[in-house]
Amino acid sequence: MQQPPPSVARVGDRPLLGVEEEFHVVDLVSRRAAPEVDRLLERLGGEEFFPELQRSLVETNTPATASLDELRDHVRRLRRTLRTAAEPLGLGVVAAGTVPLVDLSGDDISAGARYERMQHEYQMLVREQHICGVQFHVDVPDRDTAVQVTRRVAPYLPALLATTASSPYWRGHDSGYASYRSMIWQRWPTAGPPGTVETAAEYDAMIDDLIASGTISDAGMLYFDVRPSAHLPTVELRVCDACPEVDDVVLVAGLFRALVGRAIAQTEAGEPLPGVRHELLRSANWRAARSGLEGDLVEIGGTGGPSLVAPALQLGGLVADLRPWLEQSDDWEQVTALAEAVLARGSGAASQRRAFGLRGALADVVDDLVARTQGETLAHEPPEIVPPAPELLATYRPPAYDEAVVGRGTVQPAYGWMFRALERMGPRGLAAAENALHTEQRARGVTFRVGDESEDRLFPLDLIPRIVSREDWLHLSSGLAQRIRALERFVHDAYGRREIVRDGVVPASVIDRAPGRNRAGSLVPADAVRIAVGGIDLVRDRADHWVVLEDNLRVPSGIGYSMMSRRLLRSVMPDLEPPAGVVALDDVPVRMHDALLGAADDATGEAALLTLGRADSAYFEHTLLAEALDIPIVTPSQLQVTGGSVYLVGSARRRRLSALYRRIDEADLARARGADSRPIGRALLAAAASGRVALLNALGNGVADDKLVYVYVPEMIRYYLGEQPVLQNVPTYACIDPEQREHVLDRLDELVLKPVDGYGGAGIVIGPHATPEELDTLGRTVRATPERWIAQDTVQLSTHPTFTDGELQPQAVDLRVFAVQGRSGVDVLPSALSRVAPPGSMVVNSSRGGGAKDTWVLR
Repeated sequence: MQQPPPSVARVGDRPLLGVEEEFHVVDLVSRRAAPEVDRLLERLGGEEFFPELQRSLVETNTPATASLDELRDHVRRLRRTLRTAAEPLGLGVVAAGTVPLVDLSGDDISAGARYERMQHEYQMLVREQHICGVQFHVDVPDRDTAVQVTRRVAPYLPALLATTASSPYWRGHDSGYASYRSMIWQRWPTAGPPGTVETAAEYDAMIDDLIASGTISDAGMLYFDVRPSAHLPTVELRVCDACPEVDDVVLVAGLFRALVGRAIAQTEAGEPLPGVRHELLRSANWRAARSGLEGDLVEIGGTGGPSLVAPALQLGGLVADLRPWLEQSDDWEQVTALAEAVLARGSGAASQRRAFGLRGALADVVDDLVARTQGETLAHEPPEIVPPAPELLATYRPPAYDEAVVGRGTVQPAYGWMFRALERMGPRGLAAAENALHTEQRARGVTFRVGDESEDRLFPLDLIPRIVSREDWLHLSSGLAQRIRALERFVHDAYGRREIVRDGVVPASVIDRAPGRNRAGSLVPADAVRIAVGGIDLVRDRADHWVVLEDNLRVPSGIGYSMMSRRLLRSVMPDLEPPAGVVALDDVPVRMHDALLGAADDATGEAALLTLGRADSAYFEHTLLAEALDIPIVTPSQLQVTGGSVYLVGSARRRRLSALYRRIDEADLARARGADSRPIGRALLAAAASGRVALLNALGNGVADDKLVYVYVPEMIRYYLGEQPVLQNVPTYACIDPEQREHVLDRLDELVLKPVDGYGGAGIVIGPHATPEELDTLGRTVRATPERWIAQDTVQLSTHPTFTDGELQPQAVDLRVFAVQGRSGVDVLPSALSRVAPPGSMVVNSSRGGGAKDTWVLR
């Protein structure tokens, strides 16, 4: 806590960096913090290793370095030296904010008058000081500049804390925080954001006042998140947890040096100090400590007011904003790669929770931390046999195949870690988490509207995530990409030469009578990407049998809800982390954005999301996606077509748009009026026909996604691609065919009947659940209008544990998977949405009472 920082200087335009790392010393047998630092230091010597306040902690100081590669080498060298000295003593060293197993005896304080005085003065604060951080030092021209720099970088520190968060466990329990070290550290009277002073003289006067007040005894006890050095012209970053991963140390070092460089430039330019309130800085740091990289963070460094943003947006935006200063230090490429890596990997807290989830043993967490501190990874095999979860599953009786539970409460191996965590919570803990989830939903407006309802409802989100294995996901991704490619070819063909009709694969009447056929589809350029975003619904009735239920190629919804469900679930249940890790959704907006612009002929303009506005039932999702994609959200009334080009008007400057991500129904667009109050549908269509703007998805895509066309998709795959379908359809019968119609009429009580133009589950009749009177009426209707109906074999949808009415119930689920397509090909996104039917039902649509749950695709 008080060793002098490394001496740093400037080489050219690159300030030198110094790093102090604090480590826990643990007993390799008991895995508990061990007050053995004196024995350890006897084997070390030199000027790079120091004791800390607690005798179970040790500190290392790197030399000053010019490059991040040099810094990495020094950090690794010092960690190896510690290990070499510790292992013969039966000890290990851990770089993390906390270790799970620690005793707060209060008797294991390092020798020295200063430490003894602190123990007497601060009492329990000292006993609880079993925490480790990593501090970074960057040189500045003088102390006046140092004070200015601390004020200017403070709004951006929450992102650095979230990146390093590695202390979820405290005294044998999950704290619910990603950085509980921060919570302990903030108890010191001088911890937190820097003081509101502007010069070195004011800063020194503040120190004198604090010493005179008896709050601190020397300048070294000013524990601000960022502070000027007491000895050298440097700025010291103190907000971060110690990092198990060396690359995270290097990443934060690069970012902090760039932040300091930018702050110095702002100071020299005379720019005013940021006017961020002290309490808002503390709140943003608290949110970062709570969330890590697994939940939303507070954005306070921009020009607008505070807002909650995804970690990928905040950290990615920070890296992008700092590019000039990162390039000045030759750090740009390395920092960009390291930021992408940590976002994909997650915080150190998430890694520890994954290690704990294997067997529910904190010893596994310590072993994993000891290994990661040295750049190693332990291989753990999950238990093959998982015992029943008696409290939660005592009355759980799935009607058929359940994805998580077998028989009377025996948990599938893939779900063993999850049910261990759920058992620890119990029904009361789950109910509390559900209430917290609803509170978060209301705060963020996660709502939808059914039909003509005047008020929005909370979108029903369930607490229990669904798992899709890596092997299943590879299979699904391959099949869905194949399906989108074939459907893209079909839409072009249906509005073009109709070769598939000529060759007798699809009857002409199937295209001509398609409810979604729109003559505007024939005006889309021949080389346009028509299906930019597709949503494919799948179900399974056994572990290895996935089938496609439906294709959605017009304005498929759900991507935003899948992204938000992940953010909300991690916010209210941070300790639910699978051992294998989950494929992150952080890059989904970038992949969508790239595909949308990649589908446009003219890449010189901008993209925008086109919505009907607040009248649309999915308007919340529209706003969320526009924010995530970093594109404006617009209504037709904000658009103007001039000279064949489309412009967004009414903003500070007129902006030309080359791509419109269409989330508005074709009929609504045809009736809409533009900024000049004249109908805009035809003008937009003309602009799209000329290639000046891409309407994504293209008008007329509905020709390919009704329930009758669905019957022929496997044949489309064979016809257009020359491939066998990877994924099969549900066995389906076209009632327009006389032979198939008679087959259907003979089996009405066994089949599911669907109107060809049905939407949102409307009009579906499930034969086994229908009354004789309903079946009789249905038979007459099918005979009268056979072209309007298809029938499918009944598929017993798999069920999944869902927290309903205070208990886990088996409820039917399907899976909507999204794919985006640009000119470079099809990209299947991991932001899948599991839709959940109400208890006892097989209809999952939200308009029929269905909900959704987070879907975890395992790495």
